[in-house]
Amino acid sequence: MRIALGISYHGGAYDGWQSQPGGRTVQDHLEGALARFLAVPAVSTLCAGRTDAGVHGLNQVVHFDTPLSRPQNAWVRGTNSFLPPDIAVQWAREVSESFHARASARSRRYAYLLLESPVRPSVDSGQVGWVFRPLSMEPMREAAQALIGEHDFSSFRAAQCQAHTPVKHMLRIEIARRGAYWRFEFEATAFLHHMIRNIMGCLIAIGTGNRSPGWMAEVLAARSRDAAAPTFSPDGLYFLGPVYDPVFNLPERTPAFDWLP
Repeated sequence: MRIALGISYHGGAYDGWQSQPGGRTVQDHLEGALARFLAVPAVSTLCAGRTDAGVHGLNQVVHFDTPLSRPQNAWVRGTNSFLPPDIAVQWAREVSESFHARASARSRRYAYLLLESPVRPSVDSGQVGWVFRPLSMEPMREAAQALIGEHDFSSFRAAQCQAHTPVKHMLRIEIARRGAYWRFEFEATAFLHHMIRNIMGCLIAIGTGNRSPGWMAEVLAARSRDAAAPTFSPDGLYFLGPVYDPVFNLPERTPAFDWLP
C-alpha cells in the first residue's frame, strides 16, 4: 500500500530535508524512525518539496510504499516515538498508487516571518528573519505584483539550482503585518533553489527605501542573479506545504499554522 504522511519540523538543527551521507537531515531522521517502527532495514520516502538548511516545515508531505498495514494513529504515534522533539508526523493517510507527493502537487506554499526591530531576535531566534530599518508596506506590495504570473525567475535562482527550467508560475504573494512581525506568503506551481530568499532580499531593499518598487520588474527582466539583492536569511522561512486535488482528501493545515502570526 502507499502511505502519505504530513511532517512538521524546526529546521535549525538540520542540513535541510534531503538525505545526505552525514545523516543530519530531516529525511534521514524520518526514514530512520519509520524503519525502526516497522522493524525493517530501510524505508525510502519521497517529499513534496525539499527545504534548505535552517528552513522549517509545517506540512511537508511524503509518500512511501510498504506491504505492512497499520492504523492511521499508529503511523503517527509509532513513528513519532523514534523522532527527535523538533520533528513530528502530524497525520497519516492510505492513498492510491496514483498519488505522488511531488508530481501530484498543484502548487506549493511558503511563508516568511520577519521581525522589524532595532534589536535582533532573542526568544524567537532562528524562527524569524530580522530587519532593523523600518519597512513600508505599499512599495513592497506594488513590487510583488511584478512577480505574479508565469516568468523566467533566473534572477532569483541559486547557482547550484538543479531545476530543469527557471520558468515558474507565481500564483500569489501576500504581505501582512501584525505588530513588529511581518508575514510574506508565496504560492507558486514550484520554486527554484533560494528563490524566495532572493525575492525577500529584493522586497526588503524596496521596503526600506533603498530601491524603488519598479526595480523588481527590472531584476526579473534581467534574468541574471547578479541583478538581484543578496540571499536573505533562512531563519524565517516556512514550507507551508503542497496543495493537492481534493480527490486525495489530504489535510492542507496542521496545528502549527495557528502559531504563525
